[in-house]
Amino acid sequence: MNLALILVIATLVTGLVWALDRLWLIRLRSDDADEPTVVEWCRAFFPVLLIVLVLRSFIAEPFRIPSASMMPTLVVGDFILVNKFAYGLRLPVLETKILDLGQPERGEVAVFRYPPNPSKDYIKRVIGVPGDHVAYRNNTLYINGEAVNQQVMGEYEPREVDRRRDRVLDGSILMEETLGAQDYEILVSPRASGMPSQELEQGIRVPEGEYLMLGDNRDNSLDGRHWGFVPEDHLRGRAMVIWLSWEAFGAAPQWGRVGQVIR
Repeated sequence: MNLALILVIATLVTGLVWALDRLWLIRLRSDDADEPTVVEWCRAFFPVLLIVLVLRSFIAEPFRIPSASMMPTLVVGDFILVNKFAYGLRLPVLETKILDLGQPERGEVAVFRYPPNPSKDYIKRVIGVPGDHVAYRNNTLYINGEAVNQQVMGEYEPREVDRRRDRVLDGSILMEETLGAQDYEILVSPRASGMPSQELEQGIRVPEGEYLMLGDNRDNSLDGRHWGFVPEDHLRGRAMVIWLSWEAFGAAPQWGRVGQVIR
């Protein structure tokens, strides 16, 4: 379901009905006639829809995390806000950039349209920017020939709900990685089958206008190692903050995660 398209259509329809009534239909009604119900509804909903459209398209858009590929940074059920102007303003639905305000930097968490299926949104961490030479060997990243700083933090203690869902997390090692100006945590899972990529082990050059994205749950993430690079015009925005963490109805919200800034 394309929510952006639905929102645009709803805003246009309610706005046109309201404008048509103000400019023409109101003159055809007698002074004591009531305003048609459809016009009343459109008059009430148009400003609300317009505000939501502007906020969602150009300021911040909510997303829900559906998988464990970005653990421990983000877990299943996290609801996040995405900065929609960090990488430039784009028209809703068309995704045409109308104002260039910046580009992704290494270490940022970005939301983008999934290259094999642009109707889906994915979230990963920016590892390589245009021109970078990136390699990933023995759980270590190399950017332009230099190893990215890592520090072992100890064994990861998954939440009980995560342990029930994915036994691979048992025995995972928690590490802190520093990339660019970002310090963040990643998981390395000895029990996982891994996400091998011979090409990335040997090293690859990120093409101009594209980005390399990897998940923080390094051994359990379907990311750029499998489907390649993310074109610049697929970028949706930069992840900012967790505003709610609620896995499913019937489960208790994770209030301790609310308000966490995404690094």
